[in-house]
Amino acid sequence: MTSVEIDTPHGPARAELHCAEEGRAALLLGHGAGGGTAAPDLVAATRAATGSGVHVALVEQPYRVAGRKAPAPAKQLDAAWQAVADDLGDRWFAELPLIFGGRSSGARVACRTAEAGQAAAVLCLAFPVHPPGKPEKSRLGELDAVEVPALVVQGERDAFGQPEPAQDREVVLVAGDHSLKADVDAVHRATEEWLGRMLRLFG
Repeated sequence: MTSVEIDTPHGPARAELHCAEEGRAALLLGHGAGGGTAAPDLVAATRAATGSGVHVALVEQPYRVAGRKAPAPAKQLDAAWQAVADDLGDRWFAELPLIFGGRSSGARVACRTAEAGQAAAVLCLAFPVHPPGKPEKSRLGELDAVEVPALVVQGERDAFGQPEPAQDREVVLVAGDHSLKADVDAVHRATEEWLGRMLRLFG
């Protein structure tokens, strides 16, 4: 594991690199709004990816690196993420397909930046379709805007809602709530199986 600091327009971000033996793609994973990169589902996805031949970068947003708990505005999150993706794509993962991903807020960032960042695929862990109890405040448009293959791993009892499968979008329901802590093995299996198919698709 290697930790690198990366300058962004909103302060330094940090990336924790977990390299596969023979990496054929790279997966960038962002954390949730109030949590860090040690979340159980992010750890499970990292293990699944490196075991499948995919490098992983666990990306810590500048507000977390600076010690702040409150998340930055969406535009700042997206700009910082894009700066990290550009840097890692040039310095560490040159000529490899980049998969954007993350949990909760990090999944939203991955969706919003997928097109501009030329992501080859998107992995969403616990995508927050709407705030709890407020289905009228849907964020489904962010997910629907993704035009590359996407996987959403969602807890069956997630108070943030359930997205529907769509063209190029798979949804896997696992036991538990928004934390995805109840069955991390299921998160691992879903990620591993999907990544295997993505690697075949990438050639």
